[in-house]
Amino acid sequence: MRVRGALLLSAAVVAVDQLTKAWISATYPLGTEIPVVPGFFRLVHARNRGIAFGIFGASGPSVQLVLLLVVALIVAFIAWQLARAGGDGLAGAGLALVLGGAIGNIVDRVLRGDVVDFLDFFVVVGGREHHWPAFNVADSAISVGACCVVLAEILAQVREKRASRSH
Repeated sequence: MRVRGALLLSAAVVAVDQLTKAWISATYPLGTEIPVVPGFFRLVHARNRGIAFGIFGASGPSVQLVLLLVVALIVAFIAWQLARAGGDGLAGAGLALVLGGAIGNIVDRVLRGDVVDFLDFFVVVGGREHHWPAFNVADSAISVGACCVVLAEILAQVREKRASRSH
């Protein structure tokens, strides 16, 4: 995957992310919970002003602005890394996913002031629900992309060790 292909992947993530968030926002009132797989998964309409898992969600506007700037710097760094890596391979795909996800969530913060979350996975143990925090397509892309980058680095280290042993 070259840089152009990686940027197309990032753009696709942003598009799917924004379309799904717009659909949830237009179709379901805030607070809606729709069972999809009883006892495991439901669609919800939730909002998150914070970062991962709602951290800093209750903070004031100055902290929110700082968070937005930090995320914008991270996006710039990821774009730089993607261009530097040439967009190739598993690492390139991973960086493209992270970039698309980060941009998708920034768009929410700029346009809405918060991030729309709608995927709610949980398990019921002892009659109580235990939830993973609700998330969205952008969050999924960031998580999968980060795993791809880590896996690419591990595979590169393994190849390097094998190459050094064969010499």
